Amino acid sequence: MQMLRGLRGAALAALCLAAAGAMAAGVERTPLDRFLDKLVTWQADFVQLLKDSNGRVQSRAEGRMLVSRPGRFRWELRPPGPGPTQYSQLLLADGRNLWFYDRDLAQVTVKPAATALTSAPAALLAGGGNWREVFLVRSLPRAADLDWLEVRPRRANAEFRDVRLGFAAAELRRMVVRDSLGQIAEIEFGNAQRNPAVPGELLEFIPPSGADVIGAPQPGP
Repeated sequence: MQMLRGLRGAALAALCLAAAGAMAAGVERTPLDRFLDKLVTWQADFVQLLKDSNGRVQSRAEGRMLVSRPGRFRWELRPPGPGPTQYSQLLLADGRNLWFYDRDLAQVTVKPAATALTSAPAALLAGGGNWREVFLVRSLPRAADLDWLEVRPRRANAEFRDVRLGFAAAELRRMVVRDSLGQIAEIEFGNAQRNPAVPGELLEFIPPSGADVIGAPQPGP
């Protein structure tokens, strides 16, 4: 369950920011603004550590993240080390539905994207707008050769308490997410590509045969 919360919370936090709209006129630009400039697609590998409220590591996972603005993303986790390269968990937004697939449980959960994301900062995935209307942002001291920002959701019932983003030359390198229980997801990105061509099938999901599906997907146009 901790990995599940980490996958959903960290993914939604990262991807809502990556899919957010332009900044408000007259507001000082931040590394996040520069990162979002002319961003259409973005993909990266990552390593994720989940820690409890006392800082003890609970799990480690590796994965890959893909963003296609606006409103679509793919976030997958796989166990670290040698062994099968298939992902173990997948969170995917196809523009209509938000899918979560746990391979080990052979279980799929699906919700309408608009409904599932409206109570979370990831609601920004549904369209553009000024992300500062949804988040409070402040600069933090430079550390570990990165420029840091802290972003807090304005709504009390958000998916996460705060997220710290570390940038190098306006590229996202690290992210630290704290949830409402004080648990922490530390994520380090690597092999990032900006505006790569994205095969459409990577942003589509068909429940595997035999999987238990919870919820009803919204039909396509």
